[in-house]
Amino acid sequence: MPDSLSPASPVSVRVAIIGGGPAGLMAAEALARQGIQADVYDGMPSVGRKFLLAGRGGLNLTHSEPAERFNQRYGGRSTAVAEWLRRLDAQALRDWAQGLGIDTFVGSSGRVFPLEMKAAPLLRAWLSRLRAAGVRFHMRHRWNGWVDGEPASPQALRFETPQGTLAVRADAAILALGGASWARLGSDGAWVAGLLAQGVGVAPLRPANCGFEADWSTHLRQRCAGMPAKSVAMALDSDGAPGAWRRGEFVLTESGIEGSLVYALSAGLRDAIDAHGATLAWVDLLPDLPAARVLAQVSHPRGARSMASHLQSRLGLKGVKAALLRECVEAQAWQDMALLARRIKALPLRLLRARPLDQAISSAGGVRLEATDETLMLKAAPGIFCAGEMLDWEAPTGGYLLTACMASGVVAAEGVQAFLAC
Repeated sequence: MPDSLSPASPVSVRVAIIGGGPAGLMAAEALARQGIQADVYDGMPSVGRKFLLAGRGGLNLTHSEPAERFNQRYGGRSTAVAEWLRRLDAQALRDWAQGLGIDTFVGSSGRVFPLEMKAAPLLRAWLSRLRAAGVRFHMRHRWNGWVDGEPASPQALRFETPQGTLAVRADAAILALGGASWARLGSDGAWVAGLLAQGVGVAPLRPANCGFEADWSTHLRQRCAGMPAKSVAMALDSDGAPGAWRRGEFVLTESGIEGSLVYALSAGLRDAIDAHGATLAWVDLLPDLPAARVLAQVSHPRGARSMASHLQSRLGLKGVKAALLRECVEAQAWQDMALLARRIKALPLRLLRARPLDQAISSAGGVRLEATDETLMLKAAPGIFCAGEMLDWEAPTGGYLLTACMASGVVAAEGVQAFLAC
């Protein structure tokens, strides 16, 4: 297709925001609030597609826990992300939603949801307010780096559109291109090569909040795939023994395990697999019972009953939990009641690999924070800022990811404002 929009005659805009996810939209709102014209470009036919998918089962907007604990959810990037959250924290996000006419409530787990539990009404109200504030949207505009022969700068942005190639000259630009999970919704990580070529430090993109694969027997796959293991605890491996326990539940799949408890530990599991080729996830099948009680019940005379009947009668151990015990415990444990009791309280699940990146809820890695200044401007490309999941940080599910994405959009927008004032 010939270029009907020639890079030789670029379109001029004040601020170009590339990516119409939560980070980009929040950056546009923060700029519009200061009277700065923002143009949002996105390769998809509409904005907020992953946002809508995330809200399909109930939009988890943020979390209600105290700020100190909230900030710790960001692991090695907690100090940096805490600075973003000073600009937009959990309460400020709830207030923002209220300003859009969206009431929120705190669920039993401490997670915060819109009263209607849906993402679509919030997104519609948000886009209506952005358009009323003068934000302009350009759909099916896929960013393709910089105009040939030009250095990385906001004055040489290149887009592929249905009408051909378009060059855009902006006074500043915010890249909010997402990570590399759910590529069909627009976040495909295609931007990585272009930034690396410009000397920008980018950490490899890896799955986060993901499931893991195990070498299940055919029997377990056929009998238990899709079934939840509830009221359990899980721990990372620490030199062949369980680390700190975390309560919750997970689901067995044909290939391994997934679910909220797995996602909460996914960063540690993934890193251990990367380092050692495989790892153990330890599972306490009966976290409400002390080890001594489990041993006493297991050791109780069972008479003519089978071991399966005995464990169900004495401990209520049945279904998925009993199947996991049978799958993962060594043969000698069925003759050694002390060992069997220990395995009930600490069952080793051998995990081989994370599920593919495109199937993860989110991704880790991205533009290294060390490649940006405190305003999230690229050191290698003045006037170009980054925001959202394309930056090198990660968070568990529970509203932490969305909150920090939107907060980073505010930080980048404020950085643009300062840059334009220079």
